[in-house]
Amino acid sequence: MDMSQDPAVANPATEAFLAHRNLLFTVAYEMLGSAADAEDVLQETWLRWADVDLATVRDRRAYLVRITTRQALTRLRTLGRRKESYVGPWLPEPLLTAPDVAEDVELAESVSMAMLLVLETLTPTERAVFVLREVFDLGYDEIADAVGRSPAAARQIAHRAREHVAARRPRGVVSPAEARGALDAFRRAVETGDLQGLLDILAPDVVLVGDGGGVKQAVLRPVVGADKVARLLTAGLGRVAATATLHPAQVNGCPALVLRLDGELDSVVAVRIDDGLVTGLYAVRNPEKLSHMERETALSR
Repeated sequence: MDMSQDPAVANPATEAFLAHRNLLFTVAYEMLGSAADAEDVLQETWLRWADVDLATVRDRRAYLVRITTRQALTRLRTLGRRKESYVGPWLPEPLLTAPDVAEDVELAESVSMAMLLVLETLTPTERAVFVLREVFDLGYDEIADAVGRSPAAARQIAHRAREHVAARRPRGVVSPAEARGALDAFRRAVETGDLQGLLDILAPDVVLVGDGGGVKQAVLRPVVGADKVARLLTAGLGRVAATATLHPAQVNGCPALVLRLDGELDSVVAVRIDDGLVTGLYAVRNPEKLSHMERETALSR
């Protein structure tokens, strides 16, 4: 894909690929939850696209999405095997995103940590069909072509996946202002060790999930309940309070917190908010998953 960045070798195939690159990355990332794997899928897509006779291609965007989907499906099955041997809970790779992602409410919800975790509960084919239909609004003929099923089967899979996701997705749309307000209240309570303040902003059934990947210390199973989560947070931050800083950031299109120790990036905490209360905390500490937090990642539909 390096050659595609060179203006000297620009051609229609390169131009089409670059024009849709952010879209293709978003498709692959939503299917995989891993930026590193999504980048690999784009590399494979480019290699296949470069060999295509463009005269035979009616819709370049649809054709590129089809290649990307097929490559992502293959990788998704490999990723599933990797997750089985992963130490502790597996969380999606957080992305530092630009403000325009948050402004597209549907895109922001679709790449949020909470939604990506819901998508993890689908089969690979269900996930591909759901993403292509619900997020990117592709027709069933195009989807069927991408996943190797008939249009009727693709429609049935989409219906099943939609019902599955609807039962698990965040309960209501939260405005950006409401989300920021809840996040600010949460951050102040954590920074000051205000246990009651934390209990006030945490939902009774809040869940804390940590991903250290066996490299950094993290909870090895989800912690459930406001009291347990509040005490764990105040005790944990209390131990490193002298060197810790918490900063708000836009992660996966949603408000999140970035924890630095002695100025070094330590953790990214994505926050799920329902009805003004924090219902989910997703703390990624695995250093291998934090490389996309140093610069913004462009996403598009």
